[in-house]
Amino acid sequence: MKFEGKTAIVTGAARGIGFEISRQLAEGGATVVMVDVLEDVLKASAEKLLAAGAKPVLTYKVDVTDEAAVEKMIEDVAEKLQRIDILVNNAGITRDDLLLRMEVKDWDLVMAVNLRGTFLMTKHAARYMIRQRAGRIVNLASVSGLVGNPGQANYSASKAGVVGFTRTVARELARRNVCCNAVAPGFIDTDMTQVLPDKAKEMALAAIPMQRMGTAAEVAKVVCFLASDDAAYVTGHVLPVDGGMAP
Repeated sequence: MKFEGKTAIVTGAARGIGFEISRQLAEGGATVVMVDVLEDVLKASAEKLLAAGAKPVLTYKVDVTDEAAVEKMIEDVAEKLQRIDILVNNAGITRDDLLLRMEVKDWDLVMAVNLRGTFLMTKHAARYMIRQRAGRIVNLASVSGLVGNPGQANYSASKAGVVGFTRTVARELARRNVCCNAVAPGFIDTDMTQVLPDKAKEMALAAIPMQRMGTAAEVAKVVCFLASDDAAYVTGHVLPVDGGMAP
């Protein structure tokens, strides 16, 4: 897929799925704006892209739950690059625990990063896409937001919220030629899943019809398709990348 002349913002871009999305967009010719709170890791990841031949990459240390910081960053990107063509809302966290043991602070934090962050980034980037009458927004949901998962009441609820948010934004922006879709990964081999106990991994694999975890590259390819001109007539959809877990 070709992204020449496109400006793409990716949140949670320092590692894992976010880094792989950034890499594939850059490989396709996009000018990538990498956003994360992990400043040192973010800069190292940007250097990897540059070393691989990517165009100049912009990096921003931004907490996506902070509206002032988000708005300032979006304005700066628009001023420097003149366009915002693609937004990938990938930033997300987990704070897992069973319902009766889950603390309110962990509920609120997951909701803030996963759902509020997606809202704020979309709200401020969409202003420029509407003026351009063109844009692609891809939100990272999760299979947990589609079918639920024990110990993830906060995470599942936040990602189910991302699904509803995606479908509403798609309807609001469709007339301006701005598409909004979501990708719902299942169990993907990343830093987030590597820290799971062996028993949890075994249970996860048993629930996956394909009997393996997915890769960040496999998720990124689907995100890049939805961000491309090939998906110009696709909006308001949620595409699972989960090895067959979602019904």
